[in-house]
Amino acid sequence: MTLRIGIDVGGTNTDAAVLDEADRIVARAKRPTSADITGGLRAALAAVLDELGERSGEVSRVMLGTTHATNAILERRSLGKVAVVRLGAPATTSIPPLSDWPADLRRAVAAGAVIVRGGYFVDGRPIAPLDTDAVKRFLNEPRDGVPVEAVAVTGVFSPASAEQEKQVAEIVLAELGGEVAISLSHEIGSLGLLERENATVLNAALYGVARDVTGGLRQALDERGLAVETFFAQNDGTLMAVDYAARYPVLTIGSGPANSLRGAAFLSGVSDAIVADVGGTSTDLGVLSGGFPRESAAAVEIGGVTTNFRMPDILSVALGGGTVVGEGAGEGLGPRSVGYRITEEALAFGGPTPTMTDAAVAAGRGTVGTRPVAASERLSRAVRLADEMVIDAVDRIALGKADRPLIAVGGGAFILPGSVPGVSEVIRPADAAVANAVGAAIALASGRFETIAPAGAGRAAAVERAKEEAAARAVAAGADSGRVEIVELTEVPLSYLPEPAVRVHVKAAGPLI
Repeated sequence: MTLRIGIDVGGTNTDAAVLDEADRIVARAKRPTSADITGGLRAALAAVLDELGERSGEVSRVMLGTTHATNAILERRSLGKVAVVRLGAPATTSIPPLSDWPADLRRAVAAGAVIVRGGYFVDGRPIAPLDTDAVKRFLNEPRDGVPVEAVAVTGVFSPASAEQEKQVAEIVLAELGGEVAISLSHEIGSLGLLERENATVLNAALYGVARDVTGGLRQALDERGLAVETFFAQNDGTLMAVDYAARYPVLTIGSGPANSLRGAAFLSGVSDAIVADVGGTSTDLGVLSGGFPRESAAAVEIGGVTTNFRMPDILSVALGGGTVVGEGAGEGLGPRSVGYRITEEALAFGGPTPTMTDAAVAAGRGTVGTRPVAASERLSRAVRLADEMVIDAVDRIALGKADRPLIAVGGGAFILPGSVPGVSEVIRPADAAVANAVGAAIALASGRFETIAPAGAGRAAAVERAKEEAAARAVAAGADSGRVEIVELTEVPLSYLPEPAVRVHVKAAGPLI
């Protein structure tokens, strides 16, 4: 039982890669992503298992990076009805929960909201006692037939003290029973009340999606007779166990780009670089720092909702292998793409539609398809426009640092030029087409914790407690408790407080058990 399979579901293709105990790639596959996503997953899994043959019985783990959660939010489908509880009245009543959400998403998710007395100051002192009676009344009030499938609880400065959120969770269990899922904000986001609340509500709304994905993966494995451990990729390029993913499905958003960056680092052996992952529809650019994705410092918007959990700093441009080449000089390139229909539409496969793949083949940058593609001014212009897009994107993501290499990965990586201003070299590693699946297969498990600590006496003890909590979360996500390490520790002084304090963020990571 020495093999592990990484699977990544992208917008155009679903990729799978099998690694052995020495981290050698022994099988790989790329299959079109199906409309229901699960079909493409099964096809990619079947392809690598068939390639393994008798060795398929040696598979012990499967790691999945999926777009299910992202698509559910963007398409407003399969989302659960969430009752929202905010702790912080009367100070936080001016902006009600979900007031900044798009109307259609709010309708799809909302099952009522309430703001009750409670919450904490930034130093962990209670603003007011929790109004438990108000919480009970809200949970039991009639909702005109709208079911409460999950409850999202957000307290003012709950990362500093989570006791009141835990109290509400106990009340929910007592009043509504164990069938209702509970999402607590101190486990989801960082400081920033509204953004943390938004992330918590999205997490609660995704419980059903996570259950369906987990069930689909297990069914696909059962069909092949595989009794293996399963893990999900999360936003920072690390893994979490299935049970952990079921509790925190929102953490799977952004796992695709993170997998690509981690896979690029592994395949190239370069830990500090710019990565360009070229798919069928878009190119995602990110930065590797110490082998992990550089994280975004800005708030992340998902489906029109602003959140504040950690996401890789990704720049996406509408350039991929399936990008359609316009006819006239004024039509430019894209953003329309033939996507997963490239083998039916592109000239290189005998189709009627000129694509960026055809332009790159005509320019001699790769050999793809079943038909030759003749050079033309139209395709040459597309190559020039694409190169300009890449140069501009690299300049924007590099933030002025020009001494790093560019690692080109993804099925469409061949469309990129051999040299790009602003990078030291362009690296094209072997097996780059399945870098995202490789990234899922080699990932570690991790946990994070953020809190407020006094800047003077008590700071050291508070930091140690934060380290212990981050390590415990990494173990809960599936890491070996004896091999967990603190890989990130940041302290940011907080101004304008009666007593000096620092914001502490800790990340722990370790190999799987």
